[in-house]
Amino acid sequence: MSSKYFVCFTIFILFIFASIFYSGRTIDYRSKFLLFTSLPPSNATSCSSSATQPRRQPLNVYMYDLGMKYNVGMLKGPHYDGPPVTVETLPEFPHYTGLRRQHTVEYWMLASLLYRENGTKQQEAVRVLNPDSADVFFVPFFSSLSYDTYDNQGNDTQSKFDDQLQAEIVDFLQKSEYWKRSAGRDHVIPMQHPNAFKHYRDKVNAAIFVVADFGRPSPSVSNLRKDVVAPYGHVVATFEADDFSDPYDSRTTLLFFRGKTKRKAEGKDRKRLEKILSGQKDVVFEANGVTEGGVNASTKGMRSSKFCLDPAGDTPSSCRLFDAIVSHCVPVIVSDKIELPYEDEIDYNKFSIFFSREDAKKEGYILDQLKRISKKKWLEMWRYLKNITHHFEYQYPPKNGDAVSMLWRQVKHKLPAVKLAVHRNRRLKVPDWWR
Repeated sequence: MSSKYFVCFTIFILFIFASIFYSGRTIDYRSKFLLFTSLPPSNATSCSSSATQPRRQPLNVYMYDLGMKYNVGMLKGPHYDGPPVTVETLPEFPHYTGLRRQHTVEYWMLASLLYRENGTKQQEAVRVLNPDSADVFFVPFFSSLSYDTYDNQGNDTQSKFDDQLQAEIVDFLQKSEYWKRSAGRDHVIPMQHPNAFKHYRDKVNAAIFVVADFGRPSPSVSNLRKDVVAPYGHVVATFEADDFSDPYDSRTTLLFFRGKTKRKAEGKDRKRLEKILSGQKDVVFEANGVTEGGVNASTKGMRSSKFCLDPAGDTPSSCRLFDAIVSHCVPVIVSDKIELPYEDEIDYNKFSIFFSREDAKKEGYILDQLKRISKKKWLEMWRYLKNITHHFEYQYPPKNGDAVSMLWRQVKHKLPAVKLAVHRNRRLKVPDWWR
């Protein structure tokens, strides 16, 4: 019997050697025995391990060297100038509230490129000093802060200085060989305030704009195809301690709104909402005397409410949406033309309720729909809010996954269309045949 086993073993060994010589390549012998054991090889590595994941290629960003009067100098005082900002001369962002706090994307994008550890970690964007190696070119002009500092003060002389800065930026770009190379298509210009860069947008409208929405510019100047929608900087503080065992019952107000109803574009809609919702049970609608209590009153109201009303402002979007998000108060959005940040990556339906302007004006309609949302459903939206809040945080030092990180990723998403346009523009001798 033993001789029989010996013959079988010998044949098996010969089969292995024959396989090696026949294939002419190395064989993983362990794989021959996997039928007889359920254990993986001792040095097996999970496919999800970071060791096997390719390093994400960051966006290479070249930032133009502009004097401080075009950017951080405005934080030091009107007409302040100096050499291009460095990480050593970068001022901390002041503790602004209101409009200046909302339109700050330009500062955080610039700061993220100056950060000392930029490029040492897996980041969405890194600064490069060689323009020939850049994917995109960042124009560090604080157009929103320029508007708030000069144009929005009701002083003709100051307003003209904002115009002058815009004109100088346009002249600088149009003389740049890198702008000429792509007609500006691979340049990134932040202009988050609806009135920022308002007199010269059409001169640079091939660039990638970083905007709040598309309520003011014409579609030929700014649109979703080429531009990036950025969240407003939230005014209320992020709700860090929102970890109650029962957050649903701890929020005793059903629907909360605090803001002005006398708006330029949407005033009639807000007045109608005020008429419908004011005085209703479990509803707080504060439209008059809104300055009383300031941000603290808004913070307290949002944190104690299940839903927060976000009607359109002077433009389709408003800061109130992002205040609600960081308060983990489910947003109730009433705006037909709103465009939202990172919507190719985030599904707002998972944590927001949407009403058309016409439906919202129906007596009792909003409250009826909100009361139908079960505790289970609300908790799902609340948990989702908590998980995505960090995507709406502007901060320095920057962190992976924060608002600036997400914005650079959005810019990166625009690159295929940019490269297509640039390459076609170089070889076309006649206008596009389908136009």
